[in-house]
Amino acid sequence: MATKRASTHGTERDGDLGESLRRIRKERGMTLIEAGARSGMPMSTISKIENNKMSLSYDKLLRICNALEVDISQLFSGAAAVGKPAAPAASGRRSINRRGTGYAINTPNYSHLYPAADLLNKRAVPIIAEIHTRSLAEFGEMISHPGEEFAMVLEGTVDLYTDLYAPARLETGDSIYFDSGMAHAYIAVGEGCCRVLSVCTSDEPNQEAMYTALMEAPPAQTPVVKKAKK
Repeated sequence: MATKRASTHGTERDGDLGESLRRIRKERGMTLIEAGARSGMPMSTISKIENNKMSLSYDKLLRICNALEVDISQLFSGAAAVGKPAAPAASGRRSINRRGTGYAINTPNYSHLYPAADLLNKRAVPIIAEIHTRSLAEFGEMISHPGEEFAMVLEGTVDLYTDLYAPARLETGDSIYFDSGMAHAYIAVGEGCCRVLSVCTSDEPNQEAMYTALMEAPPAQTPVVKKAKK
């Protein structure tokens, strides 16, 4: 039986990302072959992303930005590639996000919503993910990225698969903190909507620039609601 997916909120701008990737790659004087070699992804995959024929998971966003030595925010916002931004001079920062606002990216496995879009130089990236996949076989190869990750189930039941542990079942309100260098996958259990709040961190300098700059794209002022798919 087909599974009904809940509505996804946020501003969806996957097309902007592809255009920004192509422009920044050319600004770097980098060919598709070079970008593929540096990111560890096939040249054809880079081309599909640039032509808006493929959406990116979080780990692939990090790999591309690392290859281009550019902040994720520059891909989202279309800003010129000016390198790593300076660290903030003062503390006391904050970010207020209204319900459903953020930068939305949809992949076959997840619909990601990135809040806190107005803060730069963060060492943690919050993500609200709606989980679509109902089995590990459907998910495909598990993902990994440097750093650590905290996750709390906001709605539904989730199985967290990793390559080092047996699957952990998490109910609404349950949480887990783990090494995101382990290959992992969130799998929805049952027919209802499954949503997870995750927070990713990393101590690596290049990764930190990517994580912290992720939020330069302005959040939507009015949530854009996509109709549920059956």
